[in-house]
Amino acid sequence: MNADTLLVELFVEELPPKALKKLGESFAGTLAASLKASGLAAADAAVTPYASPRRLAVQVAGVASRAADRAVQQKLMPVSVALTADGQPTPALLKKLATVGADASVVPSLKRQPDGKAEALFLDSVVPGATLTEGLQKALDEALARLPIPKVMTYQLADGWSDVKFVRPAHRLVALHGAHVVHVEALGLKAGRETLGHRFEATTPVVAIDDADSYAHQLREQGAVIASFAERRAEIVRQLESAAAAEGLEPIEDDALLDEVTALVERPNVLTCQFEKEFLEVPQECLILTMKANQKYFPLLDRHGKLTNKFLIVSNIRPADASAVIQGNERVVRPRLADAKFFFDQDRKKTLASRVPGLSKVVYHGKLGSQGDRMERVRAIGHAIVHQLGAHQPASVQSHDELQMLEHKVDLAAQLAKTDLLTDMVGEFPELQGIMGGYYARHEGLRDGVAIAIEDHYKPRFAGDALPRNHSGTVLALADKLETLVGLFGIGQLPTGDKDPFALRRHALGVIRLLVEKNLPLSLPEMLAAAIPAFGELIEDPRQALQDFFQDRLAVSLREQGYSAQEVDAVLALQPERLGDVPKRLAAVRAFAALAEAPSLAAANKRVSNILKKAAGEVQAAVDPALLKEPAEQQLAAALAEVQPQADRLFELHDYTASLQALAVLKAPVDAFFDAVMVNAEDPALRANRLGLLETLHKAMNRVADLSRLAA
Repeated sequence: MNADTLLVELFVEELPPKALKKLGESFAGTLAASLKASGLAAADAAVTPYASPRRLAVQVAGVASRAADRAVQQKLMPVSVALTADGQPTPALLKKLATVGADASVVPSLKRQPDGKAEALFLDSVVPGATLTEGLQKALDEALARLPIPKVMTYQLADGWSDVKFVRPAHRLVALHGAHVVHVEALGLKAGRETLGHRFEATTPVVAIDDADSYAHQLREQGAVIASFAERRAEIVRQLESAAAAEGLEPIEDDALLDEVTALVERPNVLTCQFEKEFLEVPQECLILTMKANQKYFPLLDRHGKLTNKFLIVSNIRPADASAVIQGNERVVRPRLADAKFFFDQDRKKTLASRVPGLSKVVYHGKLGSQGDRMERVRAIGHAIVHQLGAHQPASVQSHDELQMLEHKVDLAAQLAKTDLLTDMVGEFPELQGIMGGYYARHEGLRDGVAIAIEDHYKPRFAGDALPRNHSGTVLALADKLETLVGLFGIGQLPTGDKDPFALRRHALGVIRLLVEKNLPLSLPEMLAAAIPAFGELIEDPRQALQDFFQDRLAVSLREQGYSAQEVDAVLALQPERLGDVPKRLAAVRAFAALAEAPSLAAANKRVSNILKKAAGEVQAAVDPALLKEPAEQQLAAALAEVQPQADRLFELHDYTASLQALAVLKAPVDAFFDAVMVNAEDPALRANRLGLLETLHKAMNRVADLSRLAA
């Protein structure tokens, strides 16, 4: 059973570029995993994936020509059913043996072993190891079946009769074990050793692979193809950085674009091009987007991040004179930039305000009306948020004037924020909504605060995105996201499983980030309650479902940030209304958990919670000193009376860490109380008083977080 490198390559027509990376990883991973499962390759065998525009391939090191035989033990049936009283096989046993390829001759070698309360017969046998041809055929079939194909094609085989369904028509199959062909088949193809290189630059029409180990080298030298996706990507990055440095500029960073371009070329050649400077009058976001999305070019930025009139292309050919390639790409991009300039010029001929009536003609949702209806709801929610901000800060003439100005800016920005949806530029490039609204607002001379709010009201658009830069943008972003969440939850359009067509999880995380990272003095329940009236009779009250949804999203987000499940549970168990306080509460819980007294107090808190849950009726947090009979309960009441005011004062100052740490002195009296005092005394008055003492203790200890969640 000799071991050698195995190579499998499927040569096809051009694969979908946005899917190539995943297709290559899946093909290599599934095929190698199947070989390892069948014993043909070691569990730690090196696996090298390859993926280029016209091929999927994998190299697996140390693959055996035949898997080792395996000893297996198979349960047959209970002894009482398998054998007669004198030990002879019953017809049932003989029938069972026949189904596993054995006969009566093996009966003496069958083993009796306990099986639950009875004995059963077991057959020991040796399963021959799979040959490489058998194992590879199975692995290849499995790899092809599991490919994450975005869209299947149906094409006809060369025989003119048979149809095949695959991502793209396949033309060649290579399967080599060392230097020897493994005779497997797939998609109507029989394996060989021949493949094709670059369409135009290969040194030979057909590349005959000598052996599995020489695959990448031969393709590079004879086929002019860098077969490895990772190596090709790294080469593109190297050339992009080199070409940009030669101009004293920097290429734009875009991993998705880089992956897509890597999937489009087999032999990358980066070239520098330019366009007329007059196009730089157009907002750079428009130019960058059209170059990236339509042409797959890499715009070049100066050291301040400003777009220049130079860009990089990744060509798939390397001619001695590249001028024709450069000129061709410059000629192709010019009409795209001219279109962007035309859209920009045309859009500025109409004001954003003049477009507001048109919003009523744009359908937002069948059950929620038009974009005009939505705009009015966002305005109403924005007003409510500004009023809540005013209610949570000290009143003064200055703050009153500031709030009035904020309310005006938010209202104006809310009216105009969606009007850029009606512009030609956003119609061509939907990704620019909000951004173009900001540009057009500035062009009209609107105050920068309003223009920035319009531009930023979609933020954060994705994980890690920047937050709105000013107060009006923050309020408008909150209002916009809450309108979406309340409206869609209110008509029952909730995310299910991995399906979230309206990106409601992203909207919820956006609200959470705004409240937490801006440390806003806003109550989430109050905000939800204030948003509902804006919808009138269109929706059912979704507050409970939304509260749970926010709680789940917040818990996931906090755990991803490195907080433990216990810490998160302890804080969120109290459902804090002000999410801006959550980081402080978590820091306080973490600091408290580090105290020597923490484990004992957490355990005691859990015990107190359980006692109070079992108590009959509602327990009042009240203590009658005259009914404190035992020294231990007198000491606990005295300690609590001394500590609680201090802890409460620190809590009101939002110094949660100090508030929790102040409670550490309660460890000794709490321990003594449970050692010496019977809570469920026979005297109802004593019992009620002791429960009141525990309720007082429970409330004092659980203002910042539910400390019982920290108990082991």
